[in-house]
Amino acid sequence: MPALVPPDPALHPSFSEAVAEFLAEGVNPDHYRAELRDRPSFDEWLLVLADEGRPDAKPRFEGWVPQTTLWWIEGEEYLGRVAIRHRLSEPLLRFGGHIGYDVRPSARRRGHATAMLAASLPIARELGIESALVTCDHDNIGSRKVIEANGGEPDVPNSVKLRYWVPTGRR
Repeated sequence: MPALVPPDPALHPSFSEAVAEFLAEGVNPDHYRAELRDRPSFDEWLLVLADEGRPDAKPRFEGWVPQTTLWWIEGEEYLGRVAIRHRLSEPLLRFGGHIGYDVRPSARRRGHATAMLAASLPIARELGIESALVTCDHDNIGSRKVIEANGGEPDVPNSVKLRYWVPTGRR
């Protein structure tokens, strides 16, 4: 059964395969850079991810907010990731939202994104987020269905993104 877990160095072989898939697709270069297939670079990056989740971490890039990154795995297989931003900056309010996610190409169309977003909502609630802003491109029908399946209520879109508010739990 898949689960959300903190990034785990033991999953490097599977993560490396996912990097190759994303690179072949030409998508998500920030999260799936070629150098992350190299073990020392991967290990350094895991430390960066851990620091990003600490509200007191410094230095933080200007405009960046604390962010918790979790991996969606099944056994030893890396399936995708979710990033939960602890609060919104002005650009995140317009374009990024509280929660972002991606699923490796070979694991798509099996319900992972829907389950991953559902599993991340209680975590967002624990971070004090009562309703999470989740955005997607206007033409991303799959992501729209994922967000709506998790109770997303449409907000005013902008020229770049559709915007939805998703409840994170009981009030």
